[in-house]
Amino acid sequence: MKQYIEFKAQRDLGQIITDTFNFIRNEFKPFFGLILQVVLPYLLVMFAALAFYFYSVGSLTNLVDDNALFDGSTTSILTMLATFLILITTGIIAYVLAHSTALYYIKSYVENKGVVNTEIVKTNVKNSFWKFVGLGVIVGLAVTFGFLLCVIPGIYVFVPLSISFSLMVFKDQSVSDAFSNSFNFIKNEWWMSFLTIFVVGIIVSVIGSIFSVPAMIYGIIKMGVFSGEVDPTGQAGLFQDPVYIILNVLSYALKYFLNFISIIAVVFIYFNINEKKNFSGTFDRIDSLGKTE
Repeated sequence: MKQYIEFKAQRDLGQIITDTFNFIRNEFKPFFGLILQVVLPYLLVMFAALAFYFYSVGSLTNLVDDNALFDGSTTSILTMLATFLILITTGIIAYVLAHSTALYYIKSYVENKGVVNTEIVKTNVKNSFWKFVGLGVIVGLAVTFGFLLCVIPGIYVFVPLSISFSLMVFKDQSVSDAFSNSFNFIKNEWWMSFLTIFVVGIIVSVIGSIFSVPAMIYGIIKMGVFSGEVDPTGQAGLFQDPVYIILNVLSYALKYFLNFISIIAVVFIYFNINEKKNFSGTFDRIDSLGKTE
C-alpha cells in the first residue's frame, strides 16, 4: 500500500524537497499516466515540430553558406517560421494542460486522502484551460516587466506569482484574485519561498544538463573535435543528422517532465504557508480524531 503524503503540513526547505520526490516516487505511474492521457497528442506534435525545426535550421544554414537562401527548391524561411509557430503553440498548450492536470491531481489527492478521481481531474482541467492561460499571460507580463525594470523586481514578483496558480486551484479563486492575493499570501514567507524555489531550480537545472550530455558528446564526436580534424562546416550538417536530432528531442522531452519537480515543490510551498496562516491541516486532523472517537 502506498504511503499517503500529507500536504497540509508545515515544512522546512529540506522537507519540501524530500516530500516532492517522495510524492513523485509514490504517485509516478498514476500521476504521469494521467498527464500523458491529457497532453500526449500535443506533445507528439510539439516534438515532431521540434525535430523538423532542428532540420530546418541546418537547411537554412546550408543555404546561407551556399548563397542560395531564397532557392525555392529547398526549405524556405517561411516553412521554418511556420514550424516554429506550431512548436510554440503546441508547447504552450502542452505546458498549460500539464500544469493544470498536476495541480488538480494533487487537489483530488488531498481531498480524498490519496485517492484520485481522474474523471473529475480531467473535467477541471478542461474547464480551467483559459483561466490558466489568462493567469499565465498576466504572470508572464508582470515578471517580464519586472526584469525589464531591473532584475531584482522581476525576481521579487516571480516568487509570489509562482504560487498564484495554487491559489486559483486550491482556493477556487478567480484569475484576478489569485494574482492580487498572492502578494499578501506570501507576506513574511518570501525569503523561505525564494530559497526553496532557488534550490529546486538548481536541482532541476543540474539534472537537465545531464540529459543534454549525450547530444553534446555526439555533436563533439561528429565534428571531429576529439580526432583533431575539426570541420567548421560540420555544425550545419549536425542539425540535419537524424541521431543528433533524436538525442536532442529526447533531451527536451526529459526536461519537459522535469518541470513537474518545480510545480510540485511550489504546491508544497503553498500548503506550508497556508498551514502557518490558517492551520487547516491541524483542524482537519483534530476533526478526524473527534469523528474516530
